[in-house]
Amino acid sequence: MFQELVPLVNWGNGVIMIGVFAAVCVALVAALLILMNSGKKEE
Repeated sequence: MFQELVPLVNWGNGVIMIGVFAAVCVALVAALLILMNSGKKEE
């Protein structure tokens, strides 16, 4: 039964979407860290 369902799954599109989502998350975290570190320092 399981082997009949395997060809119905398209893994290529899912892997691409996960990769794009991961890249967006990394970019947002990097932007947040850059903004936090570039703030004005209190003296």
